[in-house]
Amino acid sequence: MGVPGGPGGPLGLVEDFWGDCGPWDPPEFTSSVLHSLHYLAVAVSEPSLGIPQYMEMGFVDGIPFTRYDSERGRVEPLTQWMKDGAEPGYWDTQTQISERSQPVAARNLETLRGRYNQSRGLHMLQRLLGCDVLSDGSVRGSHREGYNGRDFISFDLGSGRFVAADGAAEITRRRWEENKAICPEWLRKYVGYGQKELERKDPPDVHVSGKEEHGTLILSCHAYGFYPKTITVNWMKGDEIWDQETEWGGVVPNSDGTFHTWARIEALPEEREQYRCRVEHPGMPEPGIFAWEPTSGWNLPVVVTVSVIAAILIPTVLIGFIVWNLQSGNTWDGGREGARIHPAPFQESCGTDPDPTVFPQGGGTGMDTTWQPVSPSGGSSSGSPLCGSQDGSWG
Repeated sequence: MGVPGGPGGPLGLVEDFWGDCGPWDPPEFTSSVLHSLHYLAVAVSEPSLGIPQYMEMGFVDGIPFTRYDSERGRVEPLTQWMKDGAEPGYWDTQTQISERSQPVAARNLETLRGRYNQSRGLHMLQRLLGCDVLSDGSVRGSHREGYNGRDFISFDLGSGRFVAADGAAEITRRRWEENKAICPEWLRKYVGYGQKELERKDPPDVHVSGKEEHGTLILSCHAYGFYPKTITVNWMKGDEIWDQETEWGGVVPNSDGTFHTWARIEALPEEREQYRCRVEHPGMPEPGIFAWEPTSGWNLPVVVTVSVIAAILIPTVLIGFIVWNLQSGNTWDGGREGARIHPAPFQESCGTDPDPTVFPQGGGTGMDTTWQPVSPSGGSSSGSPLCGSQDGSWG
């Protein structure tokens, strides 16, 4: 899988993410995302039961499709289309890359611990990298690094430069400033493997529930089983959308390749009939309006059960990502992109021009990238879908 910038494949050398485009102008965010490729890698200094020392996961259009961790010791497919489509030698090559990445991750952890003058104990590195192909044909890249659940370094889209979160990160920023890499080639290849699955449109099943607590009515709107992950969920009072009062959950993958999300709002019990949930999704011919029917029933345990299965399927690599998002102050915006995450304070980016989010939004953890990259076809290539340092280290 090679997230940490190994010698080849989508997680290989973290060079030429931008291609040889040189200077570029910030794109206009007017086009929708057609497809996205993101890689997340997490390394911890003290592994424990269920939390390997090093973990990687790849996402195409938000769907986990490859994974690696130091306990399994091998890159594995998470979808049938990736298992069927990968070329001979792909898994062996990616496994070798990931194996080489682990000791570099450990060194990077030690480097940052020293820079921050911290004692030994549990420390964590995260890298989230990737790219989106937009409907206008442009490509948007993303690059974000985290240490102990907080932003360490990211790429600022407006200036086209890496942004260091503090003085310790500034050393790394200078080393990375001239690096470039490539991602769309791999994204298009993976989309080709799973085109039938990735281009389908499954509308959501929507259920509205409510309960009273201390004189307040809490209304919840759950959208379940939809694909693709792009969805807008809003609460309306009368004819007005009430986003300021709405709390959103994330768009979370299910074990069957679909997604679920929710939106919640507090209301006065006597105003219950004024509230409606509005859901918009590419699989729906038009936006749907849903009200709470207190006598209606819906098998909520199904969502819980599938979510548990998904949690088993998706390794604890996501724990680091969740912690990172929570501690870096991410917020949920329910407007035209309801239930989609917007990182703060940085716009994740490092591309030639325009993903989903999340997941992830290729990725790595600042690993050694001095090896020769391998192209999707198996031959030598000038790049991979990762950004990063030329030698991968943060020292």
